[in-house]
Amino acid sequence: MSDVQVAELFESIQGESSYAGLPCFFVRLAGCNLNCDYCDTPAACSDGDSMAIDDVVSACLASSVPLIEITGGEPLQQEGVGPLAEAICGACDKTVLVETNGTCDISRIPDGAIAIVDVKTPGSGMAGTFDEANLDRLRSSDEVKFVLCDRRDYDWAVEFVCEHELSKRCSTVLFSPAWDQLDPARLAGWLLADGLPVRLQVQLHKVLNFR
Repeated sequence: MSDVQVAELFESIQGESSYAGLPCFFVRLAGCNLNCDYCDTPAACSDGDSMAIDDVVSACLASSVPLIEITGGEPLQQEGVGPLAEAICGACDKTVLVETNGTCDISRIPDGAIAIVDVKTPGSGMAGTFDEANLDRLRSSDEVKFVLCDRRDYDWAVEFVCEHELSKRCSTVLFSPAWDQLDPARLAGWLLADGLPVRLQVQLHKVLNFR
């Protein structure tokens, strides 16, 4: 089994997605193909350290928390991420998430894991990078996330959600205000006014000032 490049392994409270609030073991893989203006994990863009997949799985099993997330950076840049996710799913009955920036083929994520797929908005500086073929690769358990910097991002995301009928393609659509850029209460007001089938997501780990 191949190695993967790991930026860090750690336990924390899951701050995002519909799994927010749960204790989670994070496998942060190294390297990223984007440079988002609001990136809060620049250290993940480093080369990281090489680890055998078996050793990463062992670290996941040693944790008592019920949730595991493979994130980055961009984990799907690494060839070993599919075998890693499959190995974790096969070794335990914990929920396994794989968070991706949407630029890579999500069909590499095994059926036992849940994809959390980001669609980059204009405010990220990376709009247009989303692989639209991933829309047809979404499974009913997957989630799609938009990080919004302003009203322009909101309107852009609303158009994307409606045009592609995202609420019919996946379990949850998430709108998240960019930290210190968009007031969550303002975003909540927009969502209430429009009655959209999306979930407001606030970065809980930042609210708690917790890693």
